[in-house]
Amino acid sequence: MCIEGKDGLSSSISVCLTCALGVVQTEGGGVEGQTIPLGRSRSLDVFKGIPFAARPGLFEKPKPHPGWDGILKATKFATRCLQKSMLQTSSFGSEDCLYLNIWVPHGQHVSSGLPVMIWFYGGGFMGGGSMGPNFLNNYLYSGQEIADKGEVIVVSVGYRVGTLGFLSTGDSSLPGNYGLWDQHAAIAWVHRNIRSFGGDPDIITLFGESAGGASVSFQTLSPHNKGLLKRAISQSGVAFCPWALNSNPRPAAEKVAVNVGCPTDERMVACLKSTDARTLTMGAPLFTEGSPDDPSITQQLLSPVVDGDFLPDRPANLFHNAAEVDYVAGVNNMDGHVFTAKDIPSLGDKNQETPVEDVKRLLAAYTKDMGPAAAEMAFAEYSSNWGTTPSPDHIKRAAVDIGTDYIFLVPIQAAIYLHAANARSARTYSYRFSEPSLLAGPSRPYNDWVGADHADDLQYVFGKPFTTPKAYGDRHRDLSGYFIAYWTNFARTGNPNKGNLEVPVTWPAFTSTEPQFVDINAKMNVSSTGRDMRLRFVRLWTSTLPSLQSHGVTDAQ
Repeated sequence: MCIEGKDGLSSSISVCLTCALGVVQTEGGGVEGQTIPLGRSRSLDVFKGIPFAARPGLFEKPKPHPGWDGILKATKFATRCLQKSMLQTSSFGSEDCLYLNIWVPHGQHVSSGLPVMIWFYGGGFMGGGSMGPNFLNNYLYSGQEIADKGEVIVVSVGYRVGTLGFLSTGDSSLPGNYGLWDQHAAIAWVHRNIRSFGGDPDIITLFGESAGGASVSFQTLSPHNKGLLKRAISQSGVAFCPWALNSNPRPAAEKVAVNVGCPTDERMVACLKSTDARTLTMGAPLFTEGSPDDPSITQQLLSPVVDGDFLPDRPANLFHNAAEVDYVAGVNNMDGHVFTAKDIPSLGDKNQETPVEDVKRLLAAYTKDMGPAAAEMAFAEYSSNWGTTPSPDHIKRAAVDIGTDYIFLVPIQAAIYLHAANARSARTYSYRFSEPSLLAGPSRPYNDWVGADHADDLQYVFGKPFTTPKAYGDRHRDLSGYFIAYWTNFARTGNPNKGNLEVPVTWPAFTSTEPQFVDINAKMNVSSTGRDMRLRFVRLWTSTLPSLQSHGVTDAQ
């Protein structure tokens, strides 16, 4: 609602008591959201459940939505995409799940020309969602705090996961990557329609975490997004992560076929396509049943593939497509903690020591394609600071470092190096997040030394210390403010230091000759920047493991 107000002079100006967009015209028809007054002459429009594509066909690319008659009341979240429950005993969600949500902030005037940030959720390409509450009625991915504080439009989208999103035979009969095509369709819809919501279609930033971060990486590398993206942020995930790309998808397709009662010969694809979607969803275990010595992270069954279309080549050969896309990528300093604790259960038990043999076994699993000499060399590197009698914490921390490096940090650094090497107008930024876990401490389940575990960054990026203040302290609100400032400044200008919000420390750009990064935590100061992030270990893994060979890191030195 807008009123005409006097500015004390002879002219009149248009200001809002509570600004609202009202009915917005999109290509499918009119949509009307909900307006939330925020005080201090600010308000927020929230649109929930806008379809960006039609209900997708089984193993088909998304198609345009046919539109609707009248005005769509966009006030309820859609159902998340069909997926297995955490316990893998049932399924939930819907095939009809290609919807998005939009948060639009207003000040004294209805907004226009705002930067746009599109969020992709994580979940290992097997699950996840941004449609409503995630856990204990807590809606983690609400865009309200980012939109209001950073004065940007936030969009969250649904995309197919699991069998329906990523099953592939490795050829044209079932090419896969349906979930990535869904994301692309959402990006294209936002590009075509966001101006009507007060957004600038030429300033679109993607951001995501874990599988969502890898999705962001894939979207920047695909030629299909040329001209649609300006910037991108990958949190704890890139195309090079060992779990992010399946180079041999056929065995997984055959495994699902067997589980749902289909043959594995030339009749397999026709049978799969005639199988009920929920049966197909239940037919894919979250992880393959490898040998007991195989690390859990390498047993993920379904993920993106090089399909010759969305990804016309291996990711390492596609960075020219991201040459004009400003890029932020980073890692949590103990991202591997939760995964390594699955492989070495004693890690998560404060009262139990971790045998050195378990660390060696993990390294042997990660380096098995290179033979025993590689494992021995890697162990020598990770144990070089132990001395003659390592403490139990030394051993446990080395195991976490190994998991973090292999699963996240090294592949993410590889992607950052390659982005910088291929960038033309684009800028590159690298970060490490090191705030101690809220689960670490004397009376808490984690060891005192545990830093930022996987997904610990999400609560701060989405402003949870502001929306649920009793659960956090002032330091956590400071930290959340830092994230929102860096992220939204970057979305606005391509430089995390320049924009509408002040930052605690100037974040230096990353280049091939100056590989600098910022360390993000609640106590940032002038010493919170560094260079050559764990370079010794980046070189170790990129020259040892065939899945990460070179990727531009060693060449860039």
